[in-house]
Amino acid sequence: MPAKKRAIKSDLKRVERHRISASEYDDAPEITDEMLGRAQIVKGGKVVQRGRPPLGDQPKTAITLRLDKTVLAAYRATGLGWQSRINADLAKTAKKLKAS
Repeated sequence: MPAKKRAIKSDLKRVERHRISASEYDDAPEITDEMLGRAQIVKGGKVVQRGRPPLGDQPKTAITLRLDKTVLAAYRATGLGWQSRINADLAKTAKKLKAS
């Protein structure tokens, strides 16, 4: 922690005491669904896409799969993207099965 903290250049006590009046509410436009539909999330100067990424030509299907605890723990230990790695390994096996 730095030895000297920077002072905030605002009067926080005055800000905390302020109560929003009815006229201040009237000045603000009402947010519509159309406005929210056009909204963009920006992080680090770049627009962040919302929702799932495009599926492309091979959409995936959500299923329930029962795996041994040790198998699941091993994949999770590899970090983010472990589900994609399971999919890649299963795709390799499926290719081998198809070839035989």
